[in-house]
Amino acid sequence: MLMFDLHCHSLFSDGELLPSELVRRLEVKGYKAVCITDHADESNFEFIITQMKKVIGPINSTSDTKLLCGIELTHVHPERIEGLTRRARSLGAEIVVCHGETVVEPVIPGTNRAAIEAGVDILAHPGFITQEEAALAKEKGVRLELSGRKGHSLTNGHVLNMARLTGAVLVINSDGHAPGDFMDSEHARRVGMGAGLSAEEVEEIYQNNFDWLKKISREL
Repeated sequence: MLMFDLHCHSLFSDGELLPSELVRRLEVKGYKAVCITDHADESNFEFIITQMKKVIGPINSTSDTKLLCGIELTHVHPERIEGLTRRARSLGAEIVVCHGETVVEPVIPGTNRAAIEAGVDILAHPGFITQEEAALAKEKGVRLELSGRKGHSLTNGHVLNMARLTGAVLVINSDGHAPGDFMDSEHARRVGMGAGLSAEEVEEIYQNNFDWLKKISREL
C-alpha cells in the first residue's frame, strides 16, 4: 500500500527525532512522503517553518521519501486560527494542520469550526465533531483525520460516521512523536478498519490523498 504521513513531530516541537532521522526511518518503511507538522503558535511558527525549509532541499536530493513543510497550530484560540493559517502559508507551509477538539486534551470549544472556516488542510483528531462541522469541512475541502495516536484515536469511529454522513474527506495519520509511533501499511489498515473502514477503503484513502499531495507539493 502507498504510504505517507501528513501529521508528525520532530525535535522542533515535542518529537524525539531530527528531521533527517525521521525521514530516514520512514524511507526504510517505504514511505513516499512525510510532512513534519510541529506544534506551533505565534511564539515559534515562523522559526519552525524557516528551519524546516532549510533542510527540505538537502533531504529530498538524497532520499526516496520526500519531506514536505507543514505546521500544526496547537491550542491556539479560535479567533487567531485564520490569521495564523494565512501567515503560515505565506511563509511556505505546504500543509497547515490544526489541533482539533480531541477528547483527551482541553482544546478550546469552537476550535474545530474556526479551523474549518479558516480552510486549514487537515483538522487533526477532531473528537466529537458535529455533523454540521463535517459538512462544512466537505464544503471547504478540509480533511478530517483518523488518528493512529493513543487517546486521540478514541473518537475515530465517530469521525468516520460524520464523514460518511456528509462526504467529508478523510486522511489517516500517525501523529508520530517517537520512532515506534510510525505506522507500516498493516498498522494503518488496522487503524482504518478499527474505525469501521474496509481494507479497500483504507487503500483508497491513501491513494486519493496522495493524488491531492502531488497537486499541491513541488516535492512530489
